Amino acid sequence: MKTFVAIDLGASSGRVMTGSIADGKLKSTSEITRFPNGPICVPGADRNNLFWPLLQVWEHICASLKTLRETPIESIGVDSWAVDYGLLGAEGGLISPPFSYRDSRTQGVPETLYSRYSATDIYTHNGLQNIDINTIFQLLAAAQSADYRPAVEQAESLLLLPDLVNYWLTGKKYAEITNASSTGFVNPRTRSWSPEITGIYEEISGIDISAKLPELIEPGTRIGAIRPEMCDLRTQNGEITPVVAVGSHDTASAVAAVPASEHKNFAFISCGTWSLAGLELDSPILSEESRQANFTNELGVDGTIRYLKNIMGMWIFNGCVARWRETDPSLSIAQVISLAAAAPSLRTVIDVNNPIFATPGDMIARIDCLAEASGQPRPRDIGEYARCITDSLALAHAHTIEQAARLAQVDIDVIHIVGGGSQNKLLCQLTADACGLPVVAGPTEATALGNLLLQARTAGSISDSLTSLREVVRASTELTSYTPQNNHSVWQEARRRVF
Repeated sequence: MKTFVAIDLGASSGRVMTGSIADGKLKSTSEITRFPNGPICVPGADRNNLFWPLLQVWEHICASLKTLRETPIESIGVDSWAVDYGLLGAEGGLISPPFSYRDSRTQGVPETLYSRYSATDIYTHNGLQNIDINTIFQLLAAAQSADYRPAVEQAESLLLLPDLVNYWLTGKKYAEITNASSTGFVNPRTRSWSPEITGIYEEISGIDISAKLPELIEPGTRIGAIRPEMCDLRTQNGEITPVVAVGSHDTASAVAAVPASEHKNFAFISCGTWSLAGLELDSPILSEESRQANFTNELGVDGTIRYLKNIMGMWIFNGCVARWRETDPSLSIAQVISLAAAAPSLRTVIDVNNPIFATPGDMIARIDCLAEASGQPRPRDIGEYARCITDSLALAHAHTIEQAARLAQVDIDVIHIVGGGSQNKLLCQLTADACGLPVVAGPTEATALGNLLLQARTAGSISDSLTSLREVVRASTELTSYTPQNNHSVWQEARRRVF
């Protein structure tokens, strides 16, 4: 059996996994290491900045790969969250630590763009959701900063984080397209850099960003061999182990691993820190109605479109748990979910995508603020806060999927929830209830599995179609099904309180 390595970097943790394919199943999966991740707050003169500890992440990656020197490794693939980037100088060195998308520097920046250029025209060229974390807004913020403009001006290359790790592994600079599509600079129709959008950025900032963007590549492209001086890894044939482009946007790899049947129209929810909810389509939807509904057209594997909306996911829930653990360090996620299940349903519901939740801080106080502003009762205890968040997230899932189906003019048969949120049985059941549709939950590690399976397909270990890849997922993982209860009208009423 050929062994593949997935480097899967998340906003709160990273992991390095291995896996092999045999008898139509993913076998011998093993987590080599898991390590913490998260933005680091660095004080500044006027405000604090949030940076990623990327050098520590790189150290964990290197240490993990070195433990595999005695194992034949067929290839390596890297995925991570989107939008954040590193700037490289003329000699290939990292100019400054990468900012976190949670940094507040982009607040108000989208208005700078849309005050000068038509939002409709921009959406026609990039099809991207208006959310201030997008790379284009980060780069506009950098261009307006006396401290960070020089870094953008001096940079020879801009690489998104998985592309940066690939560069450190191989010495090759490319932009994998599923992640590049989150920058705001890619045209989803042509699957190429948009000269119109890079031109707009140059007009506003005075910086030619197009000269700093590397060649775009699709998932399945062999990027190059791993640098022997970094780690001497070999394939079964004794060749230096290559790095292969996967869906380097973690959601792209996760959606590739959705265990969907080709005979059913499915919606997906990749649920972790964020919930990415939407549809897999053959072509983008760039209508004015789609723009006003704030949907994004991210590029997927095999020429597909991930038509979706970013929802705040488990970010609020995790923020509350962290606060509760300050007084009760033994409090577990399972305990909190159990308390939520016992709490009254739909007593208080909020818009989890309210900008008030975008940055780190006191999530409990923010929930109280929204509850009072909408004339609803404040939650009274841990169970009611957790139930408020879970009910509200299920409502957001339902609202988003219904919108997407209407705009795409498709009827949805089933919803697949993948990622860490698929383990939350209460959330899965409430999502089924809110949507009035069956939910299939799993796999939990969909991103890493998609990463591994895309590598295996590139190596010829599975046949060359998404359908075949998903058959391997269905054969390899345990899935849990949830049937909606007969209370859809109650959820419809609750939605009217929020949307």
